[in-house]
Amino acid sequence: MTPPWLRPVPAGVELRILVQPRASRDQLVGVQGDELKVRLAAPPVEGAANAACCAFFAKLCRLPKSHVTLVSGESSRHKRLLLSGAEAAAVAALLEPLPGA
Repeated sequence: MTPPWLRPVPAGVELRILVQPRASRDQLVGVQGDELKVRLAAPPVEGAANAACCAFFAKLCRLPKSHVTLVSGESSRHKRLLLSGAEAAAVAALLEPLPGA
């Protein structure tokens, strides 16, 4: 069973996330509702938090940065990321140790 924040799509995997910018450090917090909650140190100005979010998930999911793109939520805390070429089972396994996941 796939978690509600993860959705397989033909291009790879889509993640639904909730971003808290200007945190003390970058970290996954857990699951809030049907989204992954992530804290990012970057401020939400001029796309800094969006770029940091993509880079954070690229590193976490062991993908090149070019394979992580923002699908929606450019100016919102609620975002959708596309992990191109990723498999749902592999991403879920990487994020499984999260509290509440």
